[in-house]
Amino acid sequence: MFYFMVNGIERPLDLLNNSKGKEVLVYLKGDKQFVGTLLAFDIHINLVLDNIKEMQNGEVKRSLGLTFLRGDTIICISPASTALKK
Repeated sequence: MFYFMVNGIERPLDLLNNSKGKEVLVYLKGDKQFVGTLLAFDIHINLVLDNIKEMQNGEVKRSLGLTFLRGDTIICISPASTALKK
């Protein structure tokens, strides 16, 4: 088995660890998109985000503040910035 290390990331959860305290973009089932600051996550990819905003067509639909997102509804999580600190 080969392990690749890019920007200090060796395992999938390393990306989430590196994103704590930073803004992330989360895609959910049902075409929902949220942007918020990642505060915490667990092995089930349940997330706690602060300053969360629901996005629709690139616009803020509503602000929700501190929010828990259940991991089994999440399709994709991405750092809001495409450039990770080295």
